[in-house]
Amino acid sequence: MKTIKDLDIKSKKVLIRVDFNVPIKDGIITDDTRIKAALTTINYAIEKDAKVILLSHLGRVKEESDLKKNDLSIVIPRLSELLSKQVLFSNETRGSILESMINNMQDKDVLLIQNTRYEDLDGKKESNNDEELGAYWASLGDIFINDAFGTIHRAHASNCGIAKHLPSAFGFLVENELSHLEELNNPQRPYIVILGGAKVEDKIGVIENLVTKADKILIGGGMSYTFLSSCGINVGKSLIDESNLEFTRRMLKEYKDKIMLPVDTIASLNIDDEENYKQMNVSSILPDYMGVDIGSQTINNFKEELKNAKTVVWNGPLGVYESDIFINGTKEIMEFLVNNNIKTILGGGDVVAAATKLNLKDKVYHASTGGGATLEYLEGKELPGIKAIEDK
Repeated sequence: MKTIKDLDIKSKKVLIRVDFNVPIKDGIITDDTRIKAALTTINYAIEKDAKVILLSHLGRVKEESDLKKNDLSIVIPRLSELLSKQVLFSNETRGSILESMINNMQDKDVLLIQNTRYEDLDGKKESNNDEELGAYWASLGDIFINDAFGTIHRAHASNCGIAKHLPSAFGFLVENELSHLEELNNPQRPYIVILGGAKVEDKIGVIENLVTKADKILIGGGMSYTFLSSCGINVGKSLIDESNLEFTRRMLKEYKDKIMLPVDTIASLNIDDEENYKQMNVSSILPDYMGVDIGSQTINNFKEELKNAKTVVWNGPLGVYESDIFINGTKEIMEFLVNNNIKTILGGGDVVAAATKLNLKDKVYHASTGGGATLEYLEGKELPGIKAIEDK
């Protein structure tokens, strides 16, 4: 894998695609994890006297009203603080003002360009990997570094488009992510997969790919009720992915010895009701109740299955992790993995958010910064951002 270390970047204009798609509430960044994740590569480029030009998206831009709420300048104060230097900002994504700012940069300067998805207002040029836009952004620099693992599964102008026109390599974040995920191609066994989250639809490819590779798949979260329903079990008002009942039925028939489902559940009248909840056997969930977490016997069953595991990959929480009560199943299993030093890779997204809430993210072997990218990697799909650089 070619990384930034393999290129001569001294005094060069280095375009770095980062992932500053940070969560924002009431005009405040609520989690700066993604900014911090990019620092190693940015600091390396600064140390090598490069002129550092950063590109990132923030949210989705579909109409004019999306511009203000997804203004990337919100990142500047925190990024400047973390880098201990003032970061320049271009409010333009293209044009003479941006070009002038870049031409006036000195070695070690850092410039952040406005949200790349501002270009989506005009025919989704960024998201559709517009040829002219990718070529234009490439013309602003000498070298391209992709360090945005969270978007590496997307064929966008700011990653694939630029890479097509410049000497390119990966940053340290992408290198770290891929090195951990590549371990799953030849994992230490027993190799166990934990799948949670809401919908089966989001995990079909992962299930089909991993059920032949893993020694066991433990299923919890909202998706478990679709599996249970496909067995003819009445799961009350629990979430059911009706369109995939046939798929889950087939998986259970073909791989009944590999897939483990919950035997009991914490059920409540709705996902926000933290008062009227009860533990129930999955076969006797009351009609007005819905499953919101795995029950105590399921927790014990999962721990028993996991106690000899050498490698665990986990995508999706086992309950409504936003609740301090219904996060218990996720908490119990994650603490068990950490306390028993079981090599655990968290596949981005909500399970990493849950781990962060539980103060366990830094205690697992690896917590991915890209949920969608990790899922597609686990499905065995080709990731466009990787292909764009490796094919050069």
